[in-house]
Amino acid sequence: MIVSTTDPITGRDIKDPENHPYIIEGEGEMAVKIYFESEETKRQYLELEVENPAKHFEHSLDNPAGMGPGDTKHV
Repeated sequence: MIVSTTDPITGRDIKDPENHPYIIEGEGEMAVKIYFESEETKRQYLELEVENPAKHFEHSLDNPAGMGPGDTKHV
């Protein structure tokens, strides 16, 4: 498990993590234990929306122009 003792909301290092709130994101050896300065910053973190490209991007990043000789994808 990866352990982060920097509050992701305030950016401050937590000197005594055992006495602070935390959450665990993910599972197994790639799980991340994230400590927070307070229950308030933990709440703020949990309320953040996760970006979803299918919902949050209004424009396609695909380039419809040809990319050079022989490019059959963009014709």
